[in-house]
Amino acid sequence: MAFQALLGKRVLLVIGGGIAAYKALELIRLLQKAGAKVRAILTQAGAQFVTPLSVSSLTQDQVYRDLFDLTSEAEMGHIQLSRDADLVVVAPATADLMAKATHGLANDLASTTLLATDKRVLMAPAMNVRMWEHATTQRNLKQLSKDGVLFVGPDAGDMACGEYGPGRMAEPAAILAAIEDCFASESSGVLPASLAPQPLAGRKILITAGPTHEPIDPVRYIANRSSGKQGYAIAAAMSELGAETVLISGPVQLPNPVGVKVVRVETAEEMLKATQKQLPVDVAICAAAVADWKVDRQSDQKLKKSKGAPTQLSLTENPDILKTISHMKKKRPKLVIGFAAETEDVVKHAQEKRARKKCDWIVANDVSPGTGIMGGDHNTVHVITEDNVDDWPSLSKEKVAKKLGEKIAAHFAPSSKAKKDRVESVRV
Repeated sequence: MAFQALLGKRVLLVIGGGIAAYKALELIRLLQKAGAKVRAILTQAGAQFVTPLSVSSLTQDQVYRDLFDLTSEAEMGHIQLSRDADLVVVAPATADLMAKATHGLANDLASTTLLATDKRVLMAPAMNVRMWEHATTQRNLKQLSKDGVLFVGPDAGDMACGEYGPGRMAEPAAILAAIEDCFASESSGVLPASLAPQPLAGRKILITAGPTHEPIDPVRYIANRSSGKQGYAIAAAMSELGAETVLISGPVQLPNPVGVKVVRVETAEEMLKATQKQLPVDVAICAAAVADWKVDRQSDQKLKKSKGAPTQLSLTENPDILKTISHMKKKRPKLVIGFAAETEDVVKHAQEKRARKKCDWIVANDVSPGTGIMGGDHNTVHVITEDNVDDWPSLSKEKVAKKLGEKIAAHFAPSSKAKKDRVESVRV
């Protein structure tokens, strides 16, 4: 049964070079089954993976390949080709195609068509994980998103090259759903969340989450009641907004957020080392409930009950991860956000903590026993900056995460920076 939104729609499919090009054939089949009409541009690199004959057989149209094909230019020039479609889809969108589109290069039919089109463009990136994570690709992603290009994927998984991570092209069914969302949003005027602009694209954000376990002996440890839910929700929200997201997680029973690199640790010292290893980042969000204390000397054997007085534990202070990051002279993130879990005088104590730790923002909440916040699904927070206290109503932890993501995106928005620069110039 055809998707109503795709009936009679004209899709121009640009097939880039890469092993994922074979998925473009299935995408053509799904689009036609859904009632769409498909034309295809096959790049020179793409033709190394799929043949023009296989593409034309599925589209039931000629395959457009050469910018300087005079016959095609007379009958269907690159300008007309780009304007005759209702939507331009690039799948796979290679690092090369993304770079050309970012900088307006037009040295082949695909890049020229992308530059000439006045229609929406949807890209499905596909490349090696290192290429995807490279600063250049992330800058290009950020700029293309600002220019209005929509993205679906990439997914994380095993690569043809043997590596693992984000960079796999989204599956044809997921791309089809994104295409349907594009057309459905035209009538509603509301861009679906799955295709919304990614204001944090090109940013790298690190989040710590969950408790730490500080061993006493091989079977016992010091811990707290943190579930990690808020930190995991924040990581998912940052990824949805386009950020390259790394989550340093203490011991929790939660699934990995989609598209997020997760590093699992146990102790505060391990969390600090893992955090430092990920620097530099643009934003560090220290949401973990790190144990303040650890035993001075961990026993190699299980401690036995002794008759009379209980076993005495000598405690020593754990490293302060938030303070360490905030005080860095080199590699300090542009924005450091801490969390303050308090049981009384929440805002006052959080303001004191922000000043003491020298972080930029503090997200404070009341974790008194009656609130149900520790381990629960809702949170009531106060976001404290140098100049303001923003009191948020009770929200689900997912909504708190999304709202925090929006605040971070606004902080890095050009208009916000320009306003801040003007204020600083007045102060000077």
